[in-house]
Amino acid sequence: MDVSVDTSIIVAVILNERTKPALLRATEGADLRSAPSLPWEVGNALTALFRRGRIELEQARKALESFEAIPVHLADVDVWEAVQLGHEHGIYAHDAYVLECARRYATPLLSLDGPQCEIAKRLGIEVLEVES
Repeated sequence: MDVSVDTSIIVAVILNERTKPALLRATEGADLRSAPSLPWEVGNALTALFRRGRIELEQARKALESFEAIPVHLADVDVWEAVQLGHEHGIYAHDAYVLECARRYATPLLSLDGPQCEIAKRLGIEVLEVES
């Protein structure tokens, strides 16, 4: 089974957040896919955590090493379709890319972003729920 994942899932796993065990269970045996912007979004999330004083540079380095070990297929997405999703739902491009990925490849979405999950459901995309 393929599962589309967003940055929130990857960051929670690589930073060993409390949801990590549930996320690992939810993706066990799955082939992960995401939008090609995922590596940059992970970098953006880590630098945002610097600004909030939540992580140090060494933690970010280790997190990136962990990220590189996660087999995620960076799938092609239709940018125009994503732009339309962004317009229709008032969301940023990086969220629209993941929704377009799940929609285009008919995969369930795994995300910790509640509003994104609600939009996915309205679009008819299956959303995997995780318990923390």
